Amino acid sequence: MVTSDQRRRQLAREKFARQQERRESARRKAKRRNAIIAASLVVVLAASGGAVAAGAFTGDDKKDTDAAAKPSATPKIDDPCEKPAPGKVEKMSFKEEPKLAIDQSADYTMSLATTCGDIDIDLKASAAPHTVNSFDFLVNKGYLNHTKCHRLTNQGIYVLQCGDPTGTGTGTPGYTLPDENLKDKSLKDNVYPSGTVAMANQYNPQDGKGRDTGGSQFFLVYQDSQLPPDYTPFGTVSEAGMKVLKKIAKAGAAQPDPTSGNTAPNATVVIDKATVRKS
Repeated sequence: MVTSDQRRRQLAREKFARQQERRESARRKAKRRNAIIAASLVVVLAASGGAVAAGAFTGDDKKDTDAAAKPSATPKIDDPCEKPAPGKVEKMSFKEEPKLAIDQSADYTMSLATTCGDIDIDLKASAAPHTVNSFDFLVNKGYLNHTKCHRLTNQGIYVLQCGDPTGTGTGTPGYTLPDENLKDKSLKDNVYPSGTVAMANQYNPQDGKGRDTGGSQFFLVYQDSQLPPDYTPFGTVSEAGMKVLKKIAKAGAAQPDPTSGNTAPNATVVIDKATVRKS
């Protein structure tokens, strides 16, 4: 005969087992969710340099051309930004990463004079020297001038993505950068906090391939975003810059492009001129 004490212990064991099962199920779901969200920032470049996709927006290469030819009507959104300054994007490509030339002990700021307002970014030269050095090099060449910020995400992750002279999500400077600063103290509980500026890359969290593939594309986080620490955090947006980002985000994003899958910001976000200065 089972005593009341034995029965209590049995019920306790069964309750513990159920709790463990629920926790394990929650962990598995969170892992899958994080992998999907993380993939939405992946810039996947085909080896041929032709077909390009963008993470979670990838799908069959074959598109329904009839549907693409007849997009559904969308309400007109007021554009909060100004017209771009006169000028055009200069096509540039470099064979290799520039040699380290920055002073890693100094403070650097990257300023983006955009059609929506100025966005100043405090750069982390000591923590991400290769990345900061690369932007110092590219910006001084005029690489970012007149380029569009081609992507705004407002579901799951909340970022504005820039740094592609082609405006399609396919552009690179011709070289790749190593991942850096992935253990930054600001990255806690798989969250990139609002104000973080980090690199897009080709890393695929599902198969673990694509490390050290940063280029020139970067994203600015306008709201805390659930992401594993796989993207080099190399800067922080100023308080005034965050107001500009919020204005851009408030205007929302367009429907996914049928070719690239990008969700462009409704605001016309163009970097008229970028500068990097040493304090």
